[in-house]
Amino acid sequence: MPDQDSLIPHVKHTVAVSSGKGGVGKTTVAVNLAVALAQRGLRVGLLDCDVYGPNVPLMMGVKQADVHGSEGQKLNPPERYGVKLMSIGFFVPEDSPVVWRGPMINSAIQQFLRDVDWGELDYLVVDLPPGTGDAQLSLSQLVPLTGAVIVTTPQEVSLLDSRKGLAMFQKVHVPVLGIIENMSSFLCPHCKERTDIFSHGGGQAAAKTLGVPFLGEIPIDLAIRVGGDEGRPVVDGHPNSPQAGAFGNIAGAVIEQVKIVTAAATKLTIIQ
Repeated sequence: MPDQDSLIPHVKHTVAVSSGKGGVGKTTVAVNLAVALAQRGLRVGLLDCDVYGPNVPLMMGVKQADVHGSEGQKLNPPERYGVKLMSIGFFVPEDSPVVWRGPMINSAIQQFLRDVDWGELDYLVVDLPPGTGDAQLSLSQLVPLTGAVIVTTPQEVSLLDSRKGLAMFQKVHVPVLGIIENMSSFLCPHCKERTDIFSHGGGQAAAKTLGVPFLGEIPIDLAIRVGGDEGRPVVDGHPNSPQAGAFGNIAGAVIEQVKIVTAAATKLTIIQ
């Protein structure tokens, strides 16, 4: 096992974005969170660790990129919206499945940390695959994660899986920065009536029950879906929209929780 601090020595904070199940908009949150952090003047990287469904290149509008440097040099991450990117999607065709066992996933994640020229970063946002499998375990063993963010929807089945994800991070001693409720409600653009398609408030209730911060809620909106398909995150494409505002508020909440977790870790180190 490599020394944790040697893989990404110039990255201040590493934040994993996770979900207990698929289909909750985890990558959408990771992408918009990364861009929102960059809009605050921070140096940000986005690592796509979802090797089975690498959607970051599509959502960031960088489907193809020549990331190979000169022989013996590190990989060059492309940059979009002020965010440096790396994904297995840059190395395999779109229609080719990645059929890997656990050790291969571990090796790929290690390479994306060690062999990419990330430079000096304030935040490295890591988009994890859904569930509690090899990628989550590998990442927590390879680098000292600042914390994890758990994305859920208000549905009970999603909340149940989110609790499992939280328990997993606790077992590997990774602080949980908080829970984000995605697809929390739909606001009709015509009559302005609010409809709670997947219920509402479940994420906040789960955060309270589990004793972790609630970082915010994101409404269902066509602009978010279109922005993901077109490779222009809503925080860039519609910066003045309520949806972009929600992501901006969540980015601010993440920054505050990182400060709290970092201060607590520093205090613990001094005491020891």
